[in-house]
Amino acid sequence: MRKPALASAVCLLAAWGLPGTAAAAPPVEAYGHLPSVEWISLSPSGERYAFVAVSGESRKLVVATYDNKALEATAVGDTKVRRIEWADDGHLLLTASSTFKDPFHWVHDYELASVIDIRPDSHKAAPIFDKIESVANTVAGYYGTAQVDGHLFGYFGAFTFEHGKLGDYYFPEGVISPDLYRVDLESGKINLQADGHEAAHDWVVARDGSIVAHSEYDDPSGEWRLFAGKTRDKLLLKRTAPAGNIGLVGLGRSDGTVLVVDRSGAEDVVLEIAVADGGQARLFESVSVRRHLADPVTGLLIGARIEEEPGAVFFDSKLQARYEGTRKAFPGYQTHLESYSRNLDRLVVLTDGGDDSGTYWTVDIASGKASELGHPYAEIKPADVGSTRAVKYAAADGTSIECILTLPPGRKPEKLPLVVMPHGGPIDVNDSIGFDWWAQAYAAAGYAVLQPNYRGSSGYGRAFREAGFGQWGGKMLSDISDGIAPLAEQGLIDPKRVCIVGSSYGGYAALAGVTLQKGIYRCAVSVAGVSDMTAFFDWNTLGAGKSSGMARYIRAATGADKEGDDKLGAISPARFADHADAPILLIHGRDDTRVPLEQSETMAAALKHAGKPFDFVIMKGEDHFLSREETRLTMLKAAVDFVKHNNPPD
Repeated sequence: MRKPALASAVCLLAAWGLPGTAAAAPPVEAYGHLPSVEWISLSPSGERYAFVAVSGESRKLVVATYDNKALEATAVGDTKVRRIEWADDGHLLLTASSTFKDPFHWVHDYELASVIDIRPDSHKAAPIFDKIESVANTVAGYYGTAQVDGHLFGYFGAFTFEHGKLGDYYFPEGVISPDLYRVDLESGKINLQADGHEAAHDWVVARDGSIVAHSEYDDPSGEWRLFAGKTRDKLLLKRTAPAGNIGLVGLGRSDGTVLVVDRSGAEDVVLEIAVADGGQARLFESVSVRRHLADPVTGLLIGARIEEEPGAVFFDSKLQARYEGTRKAFPGYQTHLESYSRNLDRLVVLTDGGDDSGTYWTVDIASGKASELGHPYAEIKPADVGSTRAVKYAAADGTSIECILTLPPGRKPEKLPLVVMPHGGPIDVNDSIGFDWWAQAYAAAGYAVLQPNYRGSSGYGRAFREAGFGQWGGKMLSDISDGIAPLAEQGLIDPKRVCIVGSSYGGYAALAGVTLQKGIYRCAVSVAGVSDMTAFFDWNTLGAGKSSGMARYIRAATGADKEGDDKLGAISPARFADHADAPILLIHGRDDTRVPLEQSETMAAALKHAGKPFDFVIMKGEDHFLSREETRLTMLKAAVDFVKHNNPPD
């Protein structure tokens, strides 16, 4: 990779034994390993940073000073790290998750979160809500920190037990919603701040510890309300949101304001609401927001990461200039803002695309220097990176579809075998230019890879996103296959050598592509795909009920709200297993809490009954997100080998 325009410094991660550049072409394992470095987070002052890295055979959480002095190195092993953020420079909050398996099978399994407060100066760590009888040992939301009377408090959601007559604690009957607790990050003592009642709550907490506002969502009715403070005395906003597509994000740009994202009406709006008088201001009207950005000290809104160029926008022109200057230091590469200190004095960015499989950098604005931190996929050399670009084609009804096309490195782009790889979601998700480890693994094996942003995908406006509703097994599906013919017409690919591979909805699309559709693909790989839509609907509404927001969303997304329950059966690949016209590989994690293992088991049983060829790989201990290295490698090896066998690259 080319060096940035800013000067480069020595990488601390080299001291931790991270793998260097491999001499030979990388094996498939190089793509399937968990990233060698990830979750990099700067402290508010910018004087420290933390990351998860692989050192030899060990995966560790590392905390270091900005001048590369290691403060902490703690083994995390197979821990499913979901987030790292600083409460202040002395407290690092690590969020992880684990699968809760209901022993009584009253409800389905859940992925539960835990938060550990790590204190690098004292080399201590304390789990939040650990060994506290009155609350469940899980965290249901993090709402920031506050300095109050010399104490640093964190604010977390928690499920409160009821206290029995015999001194025991138990879950109350009926709907259980999290309450808001204040946790002293030094002593671990907790204090109830607000009752969650029987409706889903979100809170906004100011830096002085006061509750600025809270929201409540009534699932059966779909009514969402925003109140000032922690009581219901002052109603600020009321909406009917049947699919729950409205939310309280955090603080606005100034004290006494909060941010609401509302997609429940005729248009998408981001509202800044003044708590004092309910006054509203619209923000980010001309861009698609990926993530809102807050000041790491005050918590006030300073900008947003966006889908469009330049990738992030800030209200303060000085901050915008610092961000833009950083991007210009890496010409020819995608630059992603990962973390930042206050005032963007220091930043962490990830570059990829071009010949870069991914590089983390720290950028110091004052000195004008960029320091290379490490490579998520260090074994993959620049020459091994398949080129990616965005291309467009017209769907059957004329709708313009953009996709990401990855070409195999070192091969002439003519008559290539093709892997079609639709993303999951399916609504409000997209693929973009950059290094995709799964797509690149197929490119390294000699395949062109097509990742279509079918209707319903994010980044193309509200009308395009909403066009996906009702088209789960219809136009959304044909959008995916419609990209094959234009590539064939250009001579890039061989239309007779195409397979489809995907996860979650992408896995559904793979199954549907060889059952509901015909004569397109030579094989299909479904990772955690849905096969029986009726059973999937029933599973999702277990406990919450068929009149819940989740139920309303699924019915709208699939079109069953208009056409009735028969629509679910009509778009279920398992019902049409006898139509399968290509071999199928089913891969599923046993601990999947998004799409249950039963979905792949149902498809396997249907294919076996129909006498159709299939293979089935069950990954022990794996969830929906391929969070563990061993099982992620199992998935990738099986998927690549299956495609090679059924659609050889040469």
